[in-house]
Amino acid sequence: MDKRLFFLLNMAQRKLFNHVDKACEQTFDTSVTQLAALLYIVKHAGCLQKDVAKALSLNKSAVTGLIVRMEKKALLERCISEEDARAIKLYPTPEGLQKTLDLMPFIDQINGVFSDEFNEEEMETILKFLNFIIKRF
Repeated sequence: MDKRLFFLLNMAQRKLFNHVDKACEQTFDTSVTQLAALLYIVKHAGCLQKDVAKALSLNKSAVTGLIVRMEKKALLERCISEEDARAIKLYPTPEGLQKTLDLMPFIDQINGVFSDEFNEEEMETILKFLNFIIKRF
């Protein structure tokens, strides 16, 4: 068994991301990153691009391109803020809302792969470990 923790984390993240991204493109005609942004925007309707960038750990230019692509797919709309004309607020479209509803069974299926493989105590340890990494670094 390979015990190189950082290497294994990196490889696991890449393999999982590529697998899920491919499945999302095939099933939803949308990238996993766009779907993650859409889920955030649905939950935080009226948020700003910088909020999406922070939530997804993306830089400003990456989020700008992401938002443009999502708008072209009619997943969201950008509206000028009434409080600050320089700010653009993001709202899901009806199509975007429907896509997130369609996505929920897929998310449950992906999470089920892990819960089928690991018992509840092991899952608690995995979740503790992953949350530690997110908070620590």
